[in-house]
Amino acid sequence: MYDIWRSGFVRRSLSSVTATGGVRSDEVRWLPDSGPFQYVADPFGIERDGVLTVFVEAFDYRVRRGEIHFYQYGADNGLIGQGTALIEPVHLSYPSLIEDGGELYMLPEGYKSGGLTLYRCVRFPDQWEPVKQIMDVPAIDATVVKHGDRWWAFYSLPGPADRAMRELHVAFADSLMGPWTPHAANPVRAGFEASRPGGTAFVHDGALHLPVQDCSTTYGAAINLLRIETLTPEAFEARPVKRFEPTGLLADHEDGFHTLSGMGDVTFVDVKRILQSSSEGWIKAQFKLRRLLGLNKPRAGRRTGRAQKAGNINRLQAVSIPETRVRG
Repeated sequence: MYDIWRSGFVRRSLSSVTATGGVRSDEVRWLPDSGPFQYVADPFGIERDGVLTVFVEAFDYRVRRGEIHFYQYGADNGLIGQGTALIEPVHLSYPSLIEDGGELYMLPEGYKSGGLTLYRCVRFPDQWEPVKQIMDVPAIDATVVKHGDRWWAFYSLPGPADRAMRELHVAFADSLMGPWTPHAANPVRAGFEASRPGGTAFVHDGALHLPVQDCSTTYGAAINLLRIETLTPEAFEARPVKRFEPTGLLADHEDGFHTLSGMGDVTFVDVKRILQSSSEGWIKAQFKLRRLLGLNKPRAGRRTGRAQKAGNINRLQAVSIPETRVRG
């Protein structure tokens, strides 16, 4: 079985989507279908000079290494461009965007590198350079936001028994560049229903809200929205206040919904279908053959984000991390 995701956007803010209880199928503009045994997921985006750019994890089951791609849309929601934003030797996903000090940053998940690396935009939207490994833990789906006088990071960690889907961890810092300090109560939440981050943290009705995934029945079944009541270096309290499900959004993609992100007046979502195919054995064989021939490595001339910036970062190197289900 394969998880096949489709990503889309709605021209309404996260706060508006929350206030109305969700999005309607007729208002979603879906990104192009990636083709057989491929998908784009984890959408994040930004609008600049009348052009909306959506960054996604692009995944092909014959390669099994996520890359960050982008799609660009005009004011009429017509597709006007697409391309590759960031490729590394390790799997990349969850390309969350951060604005700070007049700079645009991307914080993609690359947990098999062993840390969390922040990238700065050198040329929008297709050139990014690593600035700093801001955390030395293999953070999964890290969601960073400035709230009050501190920066906060919400993330999961890999481990046995699907740990990445059942624990929420928090860290804080005075600056985006750190140093980052783990929360005293980590993990601050436990349970498959509402722990793993699933999108942009945002303020609604005066409180910080965090989308988290419901992984109780399947990976990324739905989004539960946490209203964070208490957030200090010593204490954390939150409660689910809304739920977003995939039903009715896109035909044949009603098996999951695991990203609710946004910036400005645009919200981004994704939905999935679980595909059962007689071609599964052939797809797995293609992956193994490509790996044997060295065809699954990043292609020369397509990698970006390699410039040395801070510390000793030159490129991400894969490290040994215990296998765990961390798709997304």
